[in-house]
Amino acid sequence: MPLAMRYDNIPVNLNGPNMLDYEQAVRDYRFNIPEYFNYGFDVIDRWAEDRTKLALVCADRSGSDICKYSFFDLQRLSNRFANLLRARGFKKGDRLFVMIPRVVDWYAVMLGSFKLGVIPLPAPNILASKDIIYRINQAEATGAVVWHQNVDKIEEVRDQCPTLQHGISLGGPQPNWTSYEELMAEAAPHLDRAQVEATLADDNMLIYFTSGTTRFPKMVPHTQASYGIGHLITAKFWQDLKPTDLHWTLSDTGWAKAAWGKLFGQWQIGCAVMLHDAAAKFDADTHLRLIETCGITTFCAPPTVYRMLVQEDLSRYDLSSIRHSMAAGEPLNPEIIKIWKETTGTTIYDGFGQTESVNLIGNYPCLPIRFGSMGKPTPGFQIDLVDDDGEIIPDGEEGNIAVRVKPEPPVGLLRTYWDNEEANAESFVGDYYLTGDKAYKDEDGYFWFVGRADDVINAASYRIGPFEVESALQSHPAVAESAVVGSPDELRGTIVKAFIILAPGVEPTAELVLEIQEHVKQETAPYKYPREIEFVSELPKTISGKIRRVELRRREEEKKKIAKS
Repeated sequence: MPLAMRYDNIPVNLNGPNMLDYEQAVRDYRFNIPEYFNYGFDVIDRWAEDRTKLALVCADRSGSDICKYSFFDLQRLSNRFANLLRARGFKKGDRLFVMIPRVVDWYAVMLGSFKLGVIPLPAPNILASKDIIYRINQAEATGAVVWHQNVDKIEEVRDQCPTLQHGISLGGPQPNWTSYEELMAEAAPHLDRAQVEATLADDNMLIYFTSGTTRFPKMVPHTQASYGIGHLITAKFWQDLKPTDLHWTLSDTGWAKAAWGKLFGQWQIGCAVMLHDAAAKFDADTHLRLIETCGITTFCAPPTVYRMLVQEDLSRYDLSSIRHSMAAGEPLNPEIIKIWKETTGTTIYDGFGQTESVNLIGNYPCLPIRFGSMGKPTPGFQIDLVDDDGEIIPDGEEGNIAVRVKPEPPVGLLRTYWDNEEANAESFVGDYYLTGDKAYKDEDGYFWFVGRADDVINAASYRIGPFEVESALQSHPAVAESAVVGSPDELRGTIVKAFIILAPGVEPTAELVLEIQEHVKQETAPYKYPREIEFVSELPKTISGKIRRVELRRREEEKKKIAKS
């Protein structure tokens, strides 16, 4: 990054890991946050001064058509969209619903909105009409830019969205909607920063919605600097990126994971980003071919994806370009880590964070990995385990993962939920922001995930985290996916129950149940094994793919009530 664009005090290391001494980085890491900041102007346009610098590599659905875009290209595209918005009366602070798949136009819309100070609401492309109306109305969005195939979802509820004035269809014409392509062709590719209202570092830049496992989604606003600059933490330490990298994070454009891996920290560092217009059904062969043909150097994917990738014959692909691999969000069994390491030479580094934050806890190249551990807190954050009153608990005991926000809130964490006092009161307790996740910490400072606070199982006086049991289940070759909840039991009060999707070709049998139960006893403490196992074809999930354990618990409670009556 050019010297004028540096906002932190640790330079990128081209000859090794960016973080050489963890304790020193934690002690010394600092941000320099300016009074005014705009990610579109201050990052994209600064890099665009070098008209040849690569920013983005895009592949079509088949993986055969690959296009490259420079920062200069993105500057002109984002300028056009900002001018498009200006011509229609959009101004700083207006909200814009954005539902666009993994195509380059998503960047034009997001970056152009940032430049103008318009606040985009990124939405997953699988949202249903009821989800869309909730988001538009909660945010009082005045406009929507939507992939043409999703326009019907909004048309179904448009009369119930009183604030929605502008509808722009991207990818094809739709009745009563303005064509994105026509508007972009008319818009000028030049934009003088002095022509638009300046954005302060603390001005809201975008709003995400949480996935809502137990309630309606909360609105998570992020500011221009805290998020745009704060993701340097994600990119520099956990992702260990360098300006020469081509980074690929697998994520729909509607999730905060896209901000983590496709938008902010990577371009602060100055590396290029991979974008693939993937089909809804995951195609392992296409992804592996793209890693090989594009020369991906750093790769981040959900553990489910790694499980699918290693089912392929990896010897057919040249994956030697990969130098760093990451995963987060669910158990990853040791056998998959072993296969990936044998093929690519890279260990899969786990990480932890939320829609509300940048990377909070992770494993880093400068530290030994303890498999199954989340790792240690990222520089820039003080992470403690606290009780429900916000008091720190001793090492080894289970507590709430909490981020200290006083005396000064850290860069990269939301300041407040949007118009939701109940959520603010629950999450900001004393000196801390409570993540809603439980963990324990060992004597060396490594954090070990237990589960969501409301997912912890109380069985026969034992407190059991579903994540640990699911991790043990995932290490059994017959298990493709699993979810663990507490189920009512007359004798014990609550027992551990596992819902299991079997690997392809495996048949459910009574013998297999006993085998899996014994396997869990060997992998973890015997009292944690699932006393009941139910084989299922699918698991209830949020639209972001998180398992809705609350629904499974509710099913169990209803089933046991019926059986008792």
